[in-house]
Amino acid sequence: MARRAQPVSARPGLGAAACIAALMAAALAAVALRAETGTGLGPADGAAIRFTLVQAALSALFSVALAVPVARALARRQFFGRRLLITLLGAPFILPVIVAVLGLLAVFGRSGWLSEALGLFGLGPVRIYGLHGVVLAHVFFNLPLATRLILQGWHDIPAERFRLAAQLGAGPGAIWRLLERPMLAGVLPGALAIVFAICLTSFAVALTLGGGPRATTIELAIYQAFSFEFDLGRAALLALLQIALTLAAAALAFRATRGAAFGSGLDRPVQRWDASRPLLRLQDAAMIGAAALFLLLPLAAIVLNGLPGLAGLPASVGWSALLSLAVAAGSTALLLLLALPMAVAAARRGGLAVEAAGLLGLAVSPLVLGTGLFLLVNPLIDPGLVALPVTALVNALMALPFALRILVPAAQEVLGNYGRLGLALNMQGWPFLRHVLLPRLRPQIGFAAGLGAALSMGDLGVIALFADQNHATLPLQIYRLMGAYRMDSAAAAALLLLVLSVSLFWLCDRGGRRHAAA
Repeated sequence: MARRAQPVSARPGLGAAACIAALMAAALAAVALRAETGTGLGPADGAAIRFTLVQAALSALFSVALAVPVARALARRQFFGRRLLITLLGAPFILPVIVAVLGLLAVFGRSGWLSEALGLFGLGPVRIYGLHGVVLAHVFFNLPLATRLILQGWHDIPAERFRLAAQLGAGPGAIWRLLERPMLAGVLPGALAIVFAICLTSFAVALTLGGGPRATTIELAIYQAFSFEFDLGRAALLALLQIALTLAAAALAFRATRGAAFGSGLDRPVQRWDASRPLLRLQDAAMIGAAALFLLLPLAAIVLNGLPGLAGLPASVGWSALLSLAVAAGSTALLLLLALPMAVAAARRGGLAVEAAGLLGLAVSPLVLGTGLFLLVNPLIDPGLVALPVTALVNALMALPFALRILVPAAQEVLGNYGRLGLALNMQGWPFLRHVLLPRLRPQIGFAAGLGAALSMGDLGVIALFADQNHATLPLQIYRLMGAYRMDSAAAAALLLLVLSVSLFWLCDRGGRRHAAA
């Protein structure tokens, strides 16, 4: 009955999900059919698989282990600027990978700030390339995500539980044993699996910080199979293996994420009487300060190193910036055209099949997907002419899982609150979408659009395979400048990319929240 009482149809969303699944299947089939018989995986591919699993496991372990004390400190402290700091924790997620890498090199590289400080004490410079550099970059990106996931677990503990604990005279040890440890037992497995799944598909980090063949991920091995050997069979096998690993990690994340069954409360502000001791205050301040320095110092380095070179940027950087803006605009439009009907379909029917289709964007290698699309269009048109549109499409598919996670819960709430009223007023289809659903989804639409635009703006994936000298996006241009050892120009271009990415996110997010219906 509840499914019938909805004023909007699920067919467009189901059709979009089916098209995405068919498109990805066709792209994978195009690569597999062009592969030569007898190709298989060699010892180097086995090493890439082992390195991928090791770096993903270490990245997840360090990210979550460091996030626990940071989230705990944020959960039991109230201070001026706390909300701003928590917001800034999300900055690395929208930060272009190539920009973050330059910031990390400026701080932790051989000639970075940390190496210079160690040199004052007669110590050698830091070596950032290799496994430890890849893990460091992944921790930089995923520590904020893990902190937000774990912090939500602390927020889910009702304030009445802490009040009762205080009345019973429970100290920090008892609070940890009775409330915090059971909560973490339900939250940590899901956080570990999510970070592990994200790190499985690492490409740009391994490309820039891997440092050699012994630090090659599956995604980087796929890139090498395409760009250097054009071994489609090997690339297809690696892509299928990566899909299986990513889907297994995603399934584990969904299965492992569970609540600690604390029950509901009255939404009162949480007061932590157990955390008033000076030593605990000092400990929490140290954890928050260390996390803030680790996340904000690379951003400061990007700004400081990039400002002097802005005036001398080559004209090619400006052209690449315009191309990146065009790709981001097209990618964002495609993302919303796919995500909105799919969110409605998921909200109506429970969403497992629809969200599974959206999840393919995380599982399928963008390099394999882009190559498959080029093979499909090759008989009809020169693939070089559609390099930028294909890049925009792939970027939209890669951002789709995040957009659905933003839009689906809000769409479920709107349909639950206003669906029957819309039917009673005979307001169905486009009138309901225009006057009810879309106005109430504007904040989520703006946030999803901003996230998609920022991720597309900083993507270094498909374009690295097929772009020529005249059609390079800004991240690819930065990578080429780094390869030519023009680090001053690369730093300035990275600052430009950072400003453009953050500005796009802010404009879309602010535009969605402005005059949004309550």
